[in-house]
Amino acid sequence: MDTSKLPANVLDPDCPSRVIFQRIGDKWASLVVQVLAEGPVRFSELRKMVHVVTPKVLTQTLRSLERDGLIKRTVYAQVPPRVDYELTALGASLLGPLKQLRQWAEDHVPSILEARDVYDDARDEAVLRG
Repeated sequence: MDTSKLPANVLDPDCPSRVIFQRIGDKWASLVVQVLAEGPVRFSELRKMVHVVTPKVLTQTLRSLERDGLIKRTVYAQVPPRVDYELTALGASLLGPLKQLRQWAEDHVPSILEARDVYDDARDEAVLRG
């Protein structure tokens, strides 16, 4: 059976869309895409803008995004070598959905923090009761 003709279904563990969904949902990948919205950025600048990501993890993230066609890596023949990363058209098409997700997260921080406190307090109380 030719599975390439079947509709994508992220809930199907064998569907390639699941891998793509996981990549986009990765915290470093989504942050990198948002940083690159402003235009090409060098590795060191990108690392500063994303904060607390290790060089190894950032390199892995960039390679994965490049492999998926979401970013483009350009190497300039100069001393020292210069490498820029920028969004492809496909990567730029992800900015709208990420903006909505970011807005939702930022808008709902107080409610989520409150829910966590209520949950943690209830668990602590249950532990004390034995």
